[in-house]
Amino acid sequence: MAEIIGVLLAAGFSTRFGASKLLTEIDGLPMIAHSAAALTPCDRIIAVVRPDQSQLLSVLQSLGVEAVIKKYPERGMGYSIASAIQATTHGSSWCILPADMPYVQVATTLQVTDALRNGSPLVVPDYKGQQGHPVGFSAEFRKALISLDGETGARSILQQHADQLTVISTQDAGVITDIDTPAC
Repeated sequence: MAEIIGVLLAAGFSTRFGASKLLTEIDGLPMIAHSAAALTPCDRIIAVVRPDQSQLLSVLQSLGVEAVIKKYPERGMGYSIASAIQATTHGSSWCILPADMPYVQVATTLQVTDALRNGSPLVVPDYKGQQGHPVGFSAEFRKALISLDGETGARSILQQHADQLTVISTQDAGVITDIDTPAC
């Protein structure tokens, strides 16, 4: 069976948060642990991180999550995604989740991975009319994902291929809930 790789985007600078938000505890665990747990339906989980994030790298190692070091963190989310795809050439599909979304339910990710395994080329969860994460991409989009750069992420791929998009309706508000400030 084809391998689905869970990708945690964890190379941001947390400028609005004011500290390393991915290490902030939620219910006794670092935020990144909750986000990683959401990707457990994937066959393998990797995280894209900056080289200066030694404490985060230690946490990821304790969670059994592989790290991909992003050499140019200033290049944004698109470049993070490209870095992850380039580092996982054997993946047949990817389930991408920003690491600051700790409330995504495992059941939602399972729906995304099931859709990928059943042949959907693009998959996105939808909560009350808002598309969220994690987003699934089949190998058909490898070249487009590798060519990403800058802050826009993969939204353009979803827009250009809307006719291939499987939308999964969910009651999981975590798919649209990211943490940008300590007040969230």
